[in-house]
Amino acid sequence: MIGLDLARHRLHNQHLIEPALHKPSDVVAWLGAVQAQDYTAAKWAVAQRTFGLTDAAIEQAFTDGAILRTHLLRPTWHFVTPDDIRWMLALTAPRVNAANAYQYRSLALGDAIFKRSHAALAQALQAGQELTRAQLGVVLQRAGIALDNLRLTHLMMRAELDGVICSGTRQGKQFTYALLDERVPPTKVVERAEALLELTRRYFSSRGPATVQDFVWWSGLTTADANAGLDMVKPQLTNEVVDGQTYWLSTTSRYTKDHSPTAYLLPNYDEYIVGYTDRSAVFDTSHTHKLDARGSVLAQHTIVIDGRVAGTWKRTLKKKAVIIELSPFTSLTKAETRAIASAAQRYGAFLDLPVTLA
Repeated sequence: MIGLDLARHRLHNQHLIEPALHKPSDVVAWLGAVQAQDYTAAKWAVAQRTFGLTDAAIEQAFTDGAILRTHLLRPTWHFVTPDDIRWMLALTAPRVNAANAYQYRSLALGDAIFKRSHAALAQALQAGQELTRAQLGVVLQRAGIALDNLRLTHLMMRAELDGVICSGTRQGKQFTYALLDERVPPTKVVERAEALLELTRRYFSSRGPATVQDFVWWSGLTTADANAGLDMVKPQLTNEVVDGQTYWLSTTSRYTKDHSPTAYLLPNYDEYIVGYTDRSAVFDTSHTHKLDARGSVLAQHTIVIDGRVAGTWKRTLKKKAVIIELSPFTSLTKAETRAIASAAQRYGAFLDLPVTLA
């Protein structure tokens, strides 16, 4: 590869350009996991990598358990497939628990409390029961476990990380929890080395070109584990050095020059942004002051033109329309404006609503 175009390669490998995936579970499996603490945004992130799936179609996949939502990789929610949830938890949950260790200690949450909590949750959810967080909080209090909001948060997260519970179907807009062993059919045991190889392969195939440091951030693994995974998967990868950094991607990655401009309205925490610790290939930090008060490009809905973050956007849902307010960093050309309008229409089709651009 000569003149490696990081942004364009990533657009292709994440299936934003020329989507070739049909089902929500195809997207989640290809990416390995999709950050999903903002559930509505995560559904749009999945839809953009398919042949025009709607919000309703992805909601149905979640209801059916074809995609699940749980804590893994890092201390936040992710979409993951039933086939992957157990081996991915076994590989990454110890690191999340290590990151949470200080909070566990400060909240007086130790092994004995977790054991009691897991048992109470399992009893309440047996035989296909699906309960909300608030309902399970009552269950834990009845079991003699003292709660405040932060304590309940970590008890529920620990039960997810230990493979006791996972997402159930939604009750209206309320999320529920179900027993993992009842929600997901048994899967074969994956040895740790095989799991490490598979997670590494998924990452560099779907997000390459990327560095080892990018993989460490995304996976939550140690640098030693990331390097070990890279060593195992190197025969399937190629690399190039750009500005002193070594970038890895799959040898089967195919990239062709696309007509410019291409535009996307990406949601907050989209894997195109959050999948890397070094975002300089897609975001110019001189624009940081144009973000909202949080000052983080991760937390923004971003306008992406030709692979670069070119502004932010907000949506307002009305009964019969969705209003999209654009905040570009610089003046847009007529071609860029048309490309963004096309991206906005795709979002409207996703919601099955007409779009008004502001």
